[in-house]
Amino acid sequence: MKKKKVLIVDDEKNVAKTLVLLLETRGYAIDVAETGQQALQKATQKPDIILLDLVLPDISGFEICRKLREQKDTKQIPIIILSVRYLYEDKIEGLYLGADDYITKPFEYEELFARMEAVMRRREAFDSDTEEQNAMIVELRTIIDKQLLIPFFQPIFYLKPFRLCGLEVLSRPPAKSILANPEVLFAAALRFGVYYDLEILGWRKAMQEILRSDYQDKIFLNSNPYLVESTEFSRIRTLIESFNIDKHRIVFEITERSAIKDYRIFFDRLKEYQRTGFGVAIDDIGGGYASLESIVEILPQFVKIDMSIIRDLDTNSLKRSMVRFIVGLCKENNITCVAEGIERQEELNVLLELGIDAGQGYLLGMPSPVINIQEISRRDLSI
Repeated sequence: MKKKKVLIVDDEKNVAKTLVLLLETRGYAIDVAETGQQALQKATQKPDIILLDLVLPDISGFEICRKLREQKDTKQIPIIILSVRYLYEDKIEGLYLGADDYITKPFEYEELFARMEAVMRRREAFDSDTEEQNAMIVELRTIIDKQLLIPFFQPIFYLKPFRLCGLEVLSRPPAKSILANPEVLFAAALRFGVYYDLEILGWRKAMQEILRSDYQDKIFLNSNPYLVESTEFSRIRTLIESFNIDKHRIVFEITERSAIKDYRIFFDRLKEYQRTGFGVAIDDIGGGYASLESIVEILPQFVKIDMSIIRDLDTNSLKRSMVRFIVGLCKENNITCVAEGIERQEELNVLLELGIDAGQGYLLGMPSPVINIQEISRRDLSI
């Protein structure tokens, strides 16, 4: 029987060596790439699966994943991302870009082997089983045509004085759908070319709900680079105007910057929208992939500090130093600084001491499909 070939992409020699030894004992044939360029070259030899580290000396793992999915000869190769840390946003981004799985280091090797085999089986079935593909395509079209996305809204509050700043819009699929997981839904939408239709549907449903309420503050819309760079982004102004919503209330919340293909187009398009009155928020600052270049180029109205930095802020002096720096940078440039993922009173207390402008998280308010301004306004955290 022909051995299955594994391409390991990792510049840490000890990690790669250990994986080689373990996988060879399981009967796999192994190849190793220590840089992104080597990985792209060796992927053309069509390994059965790629184990991809996110941090490489020349190209990020996310960028490699995107390039592999764009090329005809490599787009069907299963990819498992191996990362030294777990961030929900990283996992989402990896799936958006076409990865089949995401495993955090260190991991149990038996689990790795099992998930490798599962991913390869799923990919083979996905590529060969047109019935399964057709079912997903039909479900996507049904969700879009019947407008089945459900908008959820999570409040963002100014902290001193405590008052509502805005609502972040989140889109959720029907609970009984075969694409009930939002990660799988949007990954499938990208794969089958309907991402833009799905995202804009989510925004349209959110606008309809907002108009049914008496809500009058900011509306934060998550904006993936795929949408911003596309000519479809021009539909956004038409969408906003069709609901007669003041464009100064709209804030495009930019996520997943490592997926940007053309930075010049990306930055120019956002600045054009800012000139006409729309706001921009840079998401996930401090989380590892939000470059300060984005702040310099765009000069956003809002900067959102990643929840990984906020988590356990009260017990981590390095995280406090990072937040203090970001807060200072924002205050000097008239940017509203928002802390994401606040879940504990202790975290909130430290953020107030550091001078943060605004915050969101389960401590302040859970996402809800209903906009109840009276209930939101009654929030009292004694701050």
